[in-house]
Amino acid sequence: METALNVISRQQATLRDQVSSEEWEARVNLAACYRLMALYGMTDLIYNHISARVPGHPDQFLINSYGLRYNEMTASSLCKIDHEGNILLDPGTGYGINQAGFVIHSAVHEARPDVDCVIHTHTRAGMAVSAMKCGLLPIAQTSMRFHNRVGYHDYEGVALDLDERARLVADLGPHYAMILRNHGLLTCGLNIAHAFNLMYWLENACKVQVDVMNASSELQLPPEEVCEKTAKLYDPDVRRVYGEMEWQAMLRQVDEANPGYDQ
Repeated sequence: METALNVISRQQATLRDQVSSEEWEARVNLAACYRLMALYGMTDLIYNHISARVPGHPDQFLINSYGLRYNEMTASSLCKIDHEGNILLDPGTGYGINQAGFVIHSAVHEARPDVDCVIHTHTRAGMAVSAMKCGLLPIAQTSMRFHNRVGYHDYEGVALDLDERARLVADLGPHYAMILRNHGLLTCGLNIAHAFNLMYWLENACKVQVDVMNASSELQLPPEEVCEKTAKLYDPDVRRVYGEMEWQAMLRQVDEANPGYDQ
Protein backbone atom coordinates (compact mmCIF):
# COMPACT_ATOMS: atom_id res chain seq x y z
CA MET A 1 0.00 0.00 0.00
CA GLU A 2 1.39 3.39 -0.96
CA THR A 3 2.12 5.55 2.07
CA ALA A 4 1.26 9.24 2.42
CA LEU A 5 4.96 10.14 2.27
CA ASN A 6 5.40 8.17 -0.97
CA VAL A 7 2.48 10.06 -2.47
CA ILE A 8 4.04 13.35 -1.43
CA SER A 9 7.37 12.35 -2.93
CA ARG A 10 5.71 11.44 -6.22
CA GLN A 11 3.84 14.74 -6.38
CA GLN A 12 6.66 17.08 -5.32
CA ALA A 13 7.76 18.20 -8.77
CA THR A 14 4.25 18.80 -10.06
CA LEU A 15 3.10 20.67 -6.95
CA ARG A 16 6.00 23.08 -7.13
CA ASP A 17 4.95 23.91 -10.69
CA GLN A 18 1.40 24.68 -9.51
CA VAL A 19 2.32 27.52 -7.16
CA SER A 20 4.13 30.84 -7.42
CA SER A 21 7.77 31.16 -6.40
CA GLU A 22 6.63 33.32 -3.46
CA GLU A 23 4.22 30.64 -2.27
CA TRP A 24 6.87 27.96 -2.63
CA GLU A 25 9.27 30.00 -0.49
CA ALA A 26 6.53 30.36 2.15
CA ARG A 27 5.96 26.61 2.03
CA VAL A 28 9.67 25.89 2.53
CA ASN A 29 9.91 28.25 5.50
CA LEU A 30 6.72 26.88 7.04
CA ALA A 31 7.90 23.27 6.69
CA ALA A 32 11.19 24.30 8.32
CA CYS A 33 9.23 25.89 11.16
CA TYR A 34 7.36 22.62 11.76
CA ARG A 35 10.64 20.73 11.96
CA LEU A 36 12.16 23.34 14.27
CA MET A 37 9.20 22.95 16.61
CA ALA A 38 9.90 19.21 16.65
CA LEU A 39 13.61 19.76 17.32
CA TYR A 40 12.75 21.93 20.33
CA GLY A 41 10.17 19.50 21.69
CA MET A 42 7.13 21.72 21.13
CA THR A 43 4.92 19.07 19.51
CA ASP A 44 1.91 16.96 20.47
CA LEU A 45 2.02 13.81 18.30
CA ILE A 46 0.20 14.78 15.04
CA TYR A 47 -1.84 17.47 16.78
CA ASN A 48 -1.50 21.27 16.91
CA HIS A 49 -0.85 23.44 13.93
CA ILE A 50 1.20 26.21 12.34
CA SER A 51 -0.18 28.25 9.47
CA ALA A 52 1.21 30.84 7.07
CA ARG A 53 -0.65 33.24 4.81
CA VAL A 54 -0.21 32.65 1.08
CA PRO A 55 1.75 35.60 -0.38
CA GLY A 56 -0.49 37.77 -2.52
CA HIS A 57 -3.67 36.06 -1.31
CA PRO A 58 -4.74 37.50 2.06
CA ASP A 59 -7.75 35.16 2.28
CA GLN A 60 -5.70 31.96 1.90
CA PHE A 61 -3.27 30.18 4.19
CA LEU A 62 -1.15 27.02 4.38
CA ILE A 63 -1.58 24.48 7.17
CA ASN A 64 -0.45 20.93 7.96
CA SER A 65 -2.09 17.78 6.68
CA TYR A 66 -3.77 16.28 9.76
CA GLY A 67 -1.91 13.00 10.13
CA LEU A 68 1.75 13.86 9.56
CA ARG A 69 4.25 14.43 12.36
CA TYR A 70 5.97 17.79 12.55
CA ASN A 71 9.37 16.24 11.84
CA GLU A 72 8.18 14.85 8.49
CA MET A 73 6.51 17.98 7.15
CA THR A 74 7.67 19.19 3.74
CA ALA A 75 6.86 22.12 1.49
CA SER A 76 4.78 19.76 -0.66
CA SER A 77 2.72 18.27 2.17
CA LEU A 78 0.97 21.49 3.21
CA CYS A 79 -2.70 22.09 2.49
CA LYS A 80 -3.83 25.43 1.05
CA ILE A 81 -7.22 26.56 2.37
CA ASP A 82 -9.30 29.72 2.51
CA HIS A 83 -11.01 31.46 5.42
CA GLU A 84 -14.13 29.36 4.82
CA GLY A 85 -12.23 26.11 5.22
CA ASN A 86 -12.29 25.13 1.55
CA ILE A 87 -9.24 23.11 0.52
CA LEU A 88 -7.83 24.96 -2.50
CA LEU A 89 -4.79 22.73 -3.02
CA ASP A 90 -4.70 19.21 -1.62
CA PRO A 91 -1.18 17.76 -1.38
CA GLY A 92 -2.57 14.25 -1.88
CA THR A 93 -1.52 12.88 1.49
CA GLY A 94 -4.90 11.26 2.06
CA TYR A 95 -5.39 13.43 5.15
CA GLY A 96 -7.62 16.43 5.61
CA ILE A 97 -7.11 19.32 8.02
CA ASN A 98 -7.66 19.62 11.76
CA GLN A 99 -11.03 21.35 12.28
CA ALA A 100 -9.90 22.96 15.55
CA GLY A 101 -6.83 24.21 13.71
CA PHE A 102 -9.03 25.77 11.04
CA VAL A 103 -11.20 27.54 13.65
CA ILE A 104 -8.26 29.04 15.53
CA HIS A 105 -6.06 29.94 12.58
CA SER A 106 -8.78 31.29 10.31
CA ALA A 107 -9.93 33.54 13.14
CA VAL A 108 -6.52 35.16 13.53
CA HIS A 109 -5.69 35.39 9.82
CA GLU A 110 -9.02 37.00 9.00
CA ALA A 111 -8.95 39.50 11.87
CA ARG A 112 -5.25 40.42 11.77
CA PRO A 113 -4.04 41.39 8.27
CA ASP A 114 -0.69 42.33 9.84
CA VAL A 115 -0.10 38.69 10.78
CA ASP A 116 1.33 36.16 8.31
CA CYS A 117 1.96 33.20 10.62
CA VAL A 118 0.13 31.61 13.57
CA ILE A 119 1.52 28.91 15.91
CA HIS A 120 -0.49 26.95 18.48
CA THR A 121 0.99 24.46 20.98
CA HIS A 122 0.04 22.12 23.82
CA THR A 123 3.39 21.91 25.58
CA ARG A 124 3.73 20.74 29.18
CA ALA A 125 5.00 24.10 30.44
CA GLY A 126 2.53 26.08 28.34
CA MET A 127 -0.42 24.08 29.61
CA ALA A 128 0.84 24.42 33.19
CA VAL A 129 1.01 28.22 33.02
CA SER A 130 -2.33 28.34 31.20
CA ALA A 131 -3.89 26.80 34.32
CA MET A 132 -2.31 29.34 36.69
CA LYS A 133 -4.70 32.08 37.76
CA CYS A 134 -1.78 34.54 37.94
CA GLY A 135 -0.98 34.06 34.25
CA LEU A 136 2.53 34.70 32.96
CA LEU A 137 4.63 36.55 35.53
CA PRO A 138 7.59 38.88 34.75
CA ILE A 139 9.99 36.53 36.51
CA ALA A 140 12.92 36.98 34.13
CA GLN A 141 13.89 39.07 31.11
CA THR A 142 12.53 36.32 28.88
CA SER A 143 9.14 36.68 30.56
CA MET A 144 9.20 40.48 30.60
CA ARG A 145 9.22 40.47 26.82
CA PHE A 146 5.50 39.62 27.10
CA HIS A 147 4.62 42.04 29.89
CA ASN A 148 1.25 43.63 29.04
CA ARG A 149 1.63 42.04 25.60
CA VAL A 150 -0.16 38.72 25.96
CA GLY A 151 -3.88 38.04 25.71
CA TYR A 152 -5.88 35.45 27.66
CA HIS A 153 -8.74 33.38 26.30
CA ASP A 154 -10.92 31.30 28.64
CA TYR A 155 -11.40 27.66 27.79
CA GLU A 156 -14.63 26.84 25.94
CA GLY A 157 -13.93 23.21 25.06
CA VAL A 158 -12.28 21.82 21.92
CA ALA A 159 -12.27 24.70 19.44
CA LEU A 160 -14.77 23.36 16.93
CA ASP A 161 -17.46 26.06 17.07
CA LEU A 162 -17.11 28.82 14.50
CA ASP A 163 -18.70 31.38 16.81
CA GLU A 164 -15.69 31.08 19.15
CA ARG A 165 -13.56 32.83 16.54
CA ALA A 166 -14.90 36.27 17.47
CA ARG A 167 -14.02 35.74 21.13
CA LEU A 168 -10.58 34.40 20.27
CA VAL A 169 -9.61 37.47 18.27
CA ALA A 170 -11.19 39.84 20.82
CA ASP A 171 -9.04 38.30 23.55
CA LEU A 172 -5.92 38.36 21.38
CA GLY A 173 -6.49 42.04 20.64
CA PRO A 174 -3.40 43.79 19.25
CA HIS A 175 -0.98 41.32 20.83
CA TYR A 176 1.28 38.77 19.13
CA ALA A 177 0.87 36.19 21.90
CA MET A 178 -2.01 34.62 23.77
CA ILE A 179 -2.41 32.08 26.55
CA LEU A 180 -5.41 29.84 26.00
CA ARG A 181 -6.58 29.09 29.54
CA ASN A 182 -6.41 25.39 30.50
CA HIS A 183 -5.30 24.70 26.94
CA GLY A 184 -1.97 25.99 25.63
CA LEU A 185 -0.12 28.79 23.88
CA LEU A 186 -0.53 30.82 20.70
CA THR A 187 1.77 33.23 18.93
CA CYS A 188 1.32 35.11 15.69
CA GLY A 189 3.93 37.04 13.80
CA LEU A 190 4.60 39.45 10.99
CA ASN A 191 6.21 36.46 9.28
CA ILE A 192 7.15 32.85 10.05
CA ALA A 193 10.48 33.78 11.62
CA HIS A 194 8.85 36.30 13.97
CA ALA A 195 6.13 33.86 15.07
CA PHE A 196 8.65 31.08 15.76
CA ASN A 197 10.89 33.40 17.74
CA LEU A 198 7.94 34.50 19.86
CA MET A 199 6.87 30.92 20.56
CA TYR A 200 10.41 29.85 21.43
CA TRP A 201 10.70 32.57 24.05
CA LEU A 202 7.13 32.24 25.33
CA GLU A 203 7.72 28.52 25.85
CA ASN A 204 10.95 29.26 27.72
CA ALA A 205 9.19 31.87 29.85
CA CYS A 206 6.63 29.24 30.84
CA LYS A 207 9.37 26.72 31.65
CA VAL A 208 11.12 29.26 33.88
CA GLN A 209 7.87 30.03 35.71
CA VAL A 210 7.13 26.35 36.36
CA ASP A 211 10.67 25.83 37.64
CA VAL A 212 10.57 28.87 39.93
CA MET A 213 7.17 28.00 41.37
CA ASN A 214 8.32 24.45 41.98
CA ALA A 215 11.16 25.85 44.11
CA SER A 216 8.62 27.22 46.63
CA SER A 217 10.66 30.35 47.21
CA GLU A 218 9.41 33.92 47.57
CA LEU A 219 9.44 35.65 44.19
CA GLN A 220 11.49 38.75 43.41
CA LEU A 221 9.66 40.71 40.69
CA PRO A 222 10.96 43.92 39.05
CA PRO A 223 8.98 47.18 39.29
CA GLU A 224 6.24 47.81 36.75
CA GLU A 225 8.19 50.56 34.99
CA VAL A 226 11.19 48.25 34.49
CA CYS A 227 8.99 45.49 33.09
CA GLU A 228 7.35 47.90 30.65
CA LYS A 229 10.69 49.40 29.57
CA THR A 230 12.06 45.90 28.91
CA ALA A 231 8.98 44.76 27.00
CA LYS A 232 9.02 47.87 24.85
CA LEU A 233 12.50 47.05 23.60
CA TYR A 234 11.18 43.80 22.10
CA ASP A 235 8.29 45.41 20.19
CA PRO A 236 8.84 44.78 16.45
CA ASP A 237 8.76 48.48 15.58
CA VAL A 238 11.38 49.55 18.13
CA ARG A 239 14.70 47.86 17.30
CA ARG A 240 14.04 45.03 14.87
CA VAL A 241 11.62 42.22 14.16
CA TYR A 242 13.04 39.52 16.41
CA GLY A 243 13.37 36.23 14.57
CA GLU A 244 14.34 37.58 11.15
CA MET A 245 18.05 37.92 11.86
CA GLU A 246 18.04 34.52 13.55
CA TRP A 247 16.12 32.69 10.81
CA GLN A 248 19.03 31.71 8.58
CA ALA A 249 20.74 30.16 11.60
CA MET A 250 17.53 28.27 12.35
CA LEU A 251 17.38 26.97 8.78
CA ARG A 252 20.98 25.77 9.07
CA GLN A 253 20.01 23.91 12.22
CA VAL A 254 17.19 22.10 10.40
CA ASP A 255 19.50 21.38 7.45
CA GLU A 256 21.96 19.73 9.83
CA ALA A 257 19.46 17.83 11.98
CA ASN A 258 16.56 16.94 9.66
CA PRO A 259 17.02 17.92 5.99
CA GLY A 260 14.42 17.41 3.29
CA TYR A 261 11.78 19.94 4.39
CA ASP A 262 12.25 21.89 1.16
CA GLN A 263 10.93 19.05 -1.00
